[in-house]
Amino acid sequence: MGDTLAWRLKIGVVTPSTNTVVQPEYDDLRPPGVTNHIGRMHIPDQRVESDADFERMMAGIDAALEDAVERVMTCRPDHLVLGISAESIWGGGMAPSRRIAERISRRFGDIGLTQAADALPAALRVLGVRRRISLITPYFPVADPHIRGFVQELGLEAARLCHLSCRSPVLIAHTTEDELRAALREVDGPDVEAIVQFGANLPMARLAAEAERWLGKPVVAVNVATYWHALRTNGIVDRRHGFGRLMWDF
Repeated sequence: MGDTLAWRLKIGVVTPSTNTVVQPEYDDLRPPGVTNHIGRMHIPDQRVESDADFERMMAGIDAALEDAVERVMTCRPDHLVLGISAESIWGGGMAPSRRIAERISRRFGDIGLTQAADALPAALRVLGVRRRISLITPYFPVADPHIRGFVQELGLEAARLCHLSCRSPVLIAHTTEDELRAALREVDGPDVEAIVQFGANLPMARLAAEAERWLGKPVVAVNVATYWHALRTNGIVDRRHGFGRLMWDF
């Protein structure tokens, strides 16, 4: 007998302790027979006033990774999801996500792992995005070269980036829909095939789906892409209405 409620898939999710968006958005995306279980990466809700503050926050998240994975592994998940997008691209390209996968495999054995760095390229491929994208993040400008390096390694061009420079990890989730709509308008243009949102604590899943209708192009929210990738990797192809083309068409 398997887990009575998780009769299809039991997902362990590690996300910062300050993140209040990953858990509810993942639960909204959860089909019957799949359960989500959160392991918190402990970080303080420190003020972020500069690039240097943001770098310190990222270092704290990285240091908390293994302890959070160890906690969530006690429920014997079938698959792990890294519910933070910056961690998997910090350093540029695919190398950071590969190092994280190696760290987890070395300590916890062979378990499936989904990161934003896995999910976003897969999502853009199936959506037919081949050339230019724009991006929205809650980060400070220090993130710019890391994100551009990641996009470049995918063979794409980052046309425009909007960094919202949120002033603490918790305050990322306080970003309003009006602010997000303004950011979408800022980075959009006829030269852009798709808009990608980084930052797993930005409440973007449903707004991205709405924006696809009025912009007429893919708008990829990182939490939707990450959860979609975890499901599809495990052979679960249920459609979810209200979360955009990715969760409905692919």
